Formats: sequence, structure tokens, C-alpha cells
Amino acid sequence: MAAFATADNNASLRGILRGLEKESLRVTPTGTLAQTDHPEALGSALTHPHITTDYSEALLEFITEPFADVEPLLKQLDNIHRYTYSQLAPNHERLWPASMPCTLGSDNEIPVARYGSSNSGTMKTIYRIGLGHRYGRAMQTIAGIHYNFSLPDEFWSLLQAQSQTGNQQSLQDFKTERYFGLIRNFRRNFWLLIYLFGASPAVCSCFVKNRNHQLQPFPFAEQTHYLPFATSLRMGDLGYQSDAQKSLVVNYNNLSDYLKTLCGAITQSHPAYEHLGVKDSDGNYQQLNTSLLQIENEFYSSIRPKRTTERGETALQALRLRGVEYVEVRCVDLNPYEPLGITSEQMQVMDAFLLYCLLSDSPQTDAREFYQGQENQKRIVNQGREPNLELLRGDDSITMRSWAQEIIAGSLACAALLDQAKTGNQYQQSVQQQLAKLENPALTPSARVLRDMQEKQQSFYAHTLQLAEQHRAWFATRPLDEKGYAEFAAMGEKSLQEQAALEQRQQVSFDGYLENYYAQYRGCSCGQ
Repeated sequence: MAAFATADNNASLRGILRGLEKESLRVTPTGTLAQTDHPEALGSALTHPHITTDYSEALLEFITEPFADVEPLLKQLDNIHRYTYSQLAPNHERLWPASMPCTLGSDNEIPVARYGSSNSGTMKTIYRIGLGHRYGRAMQTIAGIHYNFSLPDEFWSLLQAQSQTGNQQSLQDFKTERYFGLIRNFRRNFWLLIYLFGASPAVCSCFVKNRNHQLQPFPFAEQTHYLPFATSLRMGDLGYQSDAQKSLVVNYNNLSDYLKTLCGAITQSHPAYEHLGVKDSDGNYQQLNTSLLQIENEFYSSIRPKRTTERGETALQALRLRGVEYVEVRCVDLNPYEPLGITSEQMQVMDAFLLYCLLSDSPQTDAREFYQGQENQKRIVNQGREPNLELLRGDDSITMRSWAQEIIAGSLACAALLDQAKTGNQYQQSVQQQLAKLENPALTPSARVLRDMQEKQQSFYAHTLQLAEQHRAWFATRPLDEKGYAEFAAMGEKSLQEQAALEQRQQVSFDGYLENYYAQYRGCSCGQ
């Protein structure tokens, strides 16, 4: 870490890139899930660079470019919101600002996203149909923020020069190895991000109807379930979790083992999904395959190694051929009090935390530590604000607060490096402010949500709908200027043309396309 305090080396940190993917449900004025199609003025959800859909036709996903600074990223995210709100206005729709969903009906009232008739578009829709059969559609309406983070080659070259073993590798192999080190440390420590930024301690009672759960009825309002010390129910058993996947221990020690584990889960049939079959009696696809995972995206993880893919290329094939390019952090709740769902302070903490995970020693991991991490996650999710909470670390228990102070101290040292690179003190201020949340859990977003609901005697639904209306009104006072509006309109039109071109030049049958697609996994299952 000290090597990056010198002026020449420190400058390489200016090249850190971060980007966001932010999901939000479209809802009606009364807080029910929108049943309307993805607005045509927002372009093609298949090919638009910034506005797409996730699981549902009503689950928007906004994608920023990667930026070297936080503020221009937030400005682009703001512009995407402003244009989108202008297109939601005719139907009086608004974005649901919480991670846990609005009032939901049956699965049939949660429309699966559609992407047109091209092979790639058809595959995306069938994958989502399969998710619905496997886990139910309600779970797929949960929203969050994905934080993409990478460091520049200049940084990696300097780090490699400091390494005792890295000089025997190509730069890309060194980057891949160290990104996996970052991932291992992240998985040891990410419970802290859930504590600091978790904002989903309560849900609409409709979400847990006919489900096994340990939540309690909220005593101050109807139609709400919660846990008094919960932080992020999104990251617990009610969220993106899968009983079938609990047997899957993914190896993060190196790229080869990671590929083997996931490719095996994609290529080997799983008894629980065989009974459904790939197609129904009419020949309609019910899922892409009968394996534990249809594709690698189905594996629910707090962080993923990533490489930009070519069209038709699997994410694992891209990693196998070209190594890790960046990491995608997936454990961040929407901040319901912020119109954009995230603040610059949060992003600065994320940067410092990720740099700390990268620059700290990162021993190899094993199945025991994998399950220990799952247990710590469960404790933080369900009882994170409980006084004197203890977590598992190695052969011992440690108080959450003691461990958190260690991580924040390390992150603060990295924040100082980032401030030196940016010639300011914002990073250190942002990280320093998190210490107050350890001393006083009432300052966490999850505590604020429950406190506001209690004081106003509001249900989760009423509280979140009120915030949704506030954000809608705020964006309504800030329309895009004519130039910005025209740029987004042109972007949408271009994306529709690109989708149409894809559909017109298609030659391979869908069955053939799928066969070619899955052949790539046979190439990576041996981790070559």
C-alpha cells in the first residue's frame, strides 16, 4: 500500500473506473406493478446502451458508462432518470425507490420481459420464464444496484513490479489473479456494506404470503412484515437465494477452478429441474436447460469477476479467453431516500473498500470459509443492528463492531491514497462518516426506514409510495433540456433499428443457436 503513496505511483489511481447498473420497478400511482409494455420511446430493451429491463417488463435497468470520477457518473444516471420520467408521465407511472417490491399480485400479474424475435432476444425471455418456474416470479422483482469497478493497466504494471511472484506472468494473468484476491477478501468483508447501506428491513406482507419465513408483523401498521434488527432482507433468504444452489460451493481461488465449478453447474442436469422439462407438450420452451444453472447469471453471488462479452458469447467464455477485466458488486440496496438510489458518499466508500480488499493479503479459501461467509451474511441481514452481535472468523467469534472497525481503518488508509490522487479529502470524509453508524446503529438506512414507518404509522407500501411520489415530483421539476432530450430520443430510435436488423439477418434456428451457445461451456468446463 505504501508504494502507492509516492506521487508517480499514486497518479495511477486516477484511472480507476466505476459504473452503475440500477434497477427500479415501474409502478402505477397506487403502487401496484405496471402492466404496460416497456415504453417504445425508451428504445429496445435488447440493444439500448443505457435503458433496458431486468426480469420483468416492468423492472427497468439503467446502465451508466464507466467513469473515472463519481460526479459525472451521477450526472449521467440523473439524465437517464429525467428522460425516463418524461416517458412514464403519460401513464402517470413512477419508479419504486425501494429494493423490496411494491404490491404484487399472482405470478401471472408479473409480466416477463420481452426482447423481440431474434435468437438472443428469445433466449433472454426463455431464461426469465425458466427463473419464474424455478423460483417464482415475485423473487425476481427485487431491485438493487450493481457497482462495476476496475483499475487501469498503469496501476497493474506498478503492482506487478512490486510483486515477488507476479513478474513471471503476463500482465493479464497477473490482473486476473489479483482480481480473484480482491473477490476473496470482498466475500470475507462484504457483510459490512450490508450493515452500512442495507435499506430493506421490511417488506409488503404480500411478498411473504404462502412462503416460509421468520419475519414478524410490523406492530405500527398493517400489511407489513419485518425484523427489528434487520438490515437488508433483499440479501437474505427472502431475496436472491436458492435452496437448490446451497449445495454449490464456488471456488474463488483462481480462474480455472471458478470456471470448472460454474460450467459444471450449467452442463450437468439437476434432478429438481428435470421434471419440468425443457419444453412443454406443445413444444414451447419452459427453461433453457435442466441444469442447476441455465446460464452463469443464475448463480446468486455478492460479487462476480467480469469481462465484456461479444454478442453471442457466454460470460464464462469471455473470462476464459481474455481474463478478468473488472468486478461487479451486487450487494447494494437501493437507497429509497435518494432519487438516484445512491449517493456520491456511498460510491466513495465502495471505492476505498474495494481498493482495501485488493491491496490486503488474500489467502486461498475453502468450503469451510465459504459456508462461514454465508452464516455471517445471514446474521448481518437478519440481526445486523443487534447490540453485541458476533460473527465467525476462522476458529473464533469476533464482535461485529471490532471487525468492522478493522475494515474501516484499512479502507480509510486506501481513502487517503484516493484523496491524494484526486487532491482532496472527500474519500476520507466519506469513510470516516461510517464509523458513526457503528457507534449508533440508528444512523443506518435500515434503522431510518423502520423509524420513519413507526413515527408515521405507515406500512412499508405507504412509506415507499410516498417516497416514490416525492421523487417523481422532483424529477418533474427538472426536465431535460431540448438537446439532452433529443439525444435520448435518437438513442432509443437507433436501438430499435439495431433490434430490427438483428431480427432480419438471423439465419440459424433457435434450437441451433442454443446448441452453439452451450457448446462454449464445454470448452470452459476444463478451465483451459
